[in-house]
Amino acid sequence: MIPTLQTHTSAVFTRIPDHLAKRANGQRAGFLEGPSIDRDGNLLCVDIQAGRIYRISMEAQWEVLVEYDGTPNGLKLHKDGRAFIADRKNGLMVLDTKTGAIENVLSGPKAGEKFKGLNDLHFASNGDLYFTDQGRSGLQDPSGHVYRLTAGGALQTIIANAPSPNGLVLNKRETALYVAVTRANAIWRIDLDDPALRAGLFAQLPCAGPDGVALDDDGHVVVAHPTLGGVWIYNRIGLAQHFIATSAGEMTTNIAFGGADNQTLFITESRTGSILSARMPSPGRPMFSHS
Repeated sequence: MIPTLQTHTSAVFTRIPDHLAKRANGQRAGFLEGPSIDRDGNLLCVDIQAGRIYRISMEAQWEVLVEYDGTPNGLKLHKDGRAFIADRKNGLMVLDTKTGAIENVLSGPKAGEKFKGLNDLHFASNGDLYFTDQGRSGLQDPSGHVYRLTAGGALQTIIANAPSPNGLVLNKRETALYVAVTRANAIWRIDLDDPALRAGLFAQLPCAGPDGVALDDDGHVVVAHPTLGGVWIYNRIGLAQHFIATSAGEMTTNIAFGGADNQTLFITESRTGSILSARMPSPGRPMFSHS
């Protein structure tokens, strides 16, 4: 039976403060991505335009943890508190959230070679880090990669033929990886327990494609859909059950669960430099950072 689509509204939780909305050179800041909740309940996110990492309290107080020469696009927290950053310019970075020190972990797939342009990342429960290398790949050049950096430091290629891989998340059993393939307007499902790592179509989206991806504790796939201005929740067989509409601009780029009961969805809206929030039917799947 096809479920009835339930619609929800979001509210503006906070917007980038005026004093942070422009860089020192006068250029705009506030293209937000990569939300992630730390153990103290704060929300961390990146600012692609400004090369910044912000920490935002639940009282909507903003703090710049670091501003550096880079293009941070995604962020996930390690259980030791460090923030791993997918940086389009520099590769895989790591930030000490206590000191603000930032350093490069991996600049390319092998010595002397740079990544195309990293986009997003996700930790498995064993500490393996999955991340997407999007660059300028698309239907004209389906050469985007998905990598796994094992907890032991080995870099493995999961797929190498995606037209613009973006957000990604594991299923509850960690036997499959859901990947937002932006230029294909689709969510792919990659079977990790299949030696061939076969990829299939999980969900086909309308108009310009998906961005950030998360998972709720019922195993539903939560997908930010920029240009459409909202967030989808798909059940485990790929049928849309919920849609959360934006309360700001249409560039709903990424998502993270948080709040006292982990049942509030925080949504980055990058057109207006806003963080939106909405109560969800189910809490989010606990992240590696909280294990």
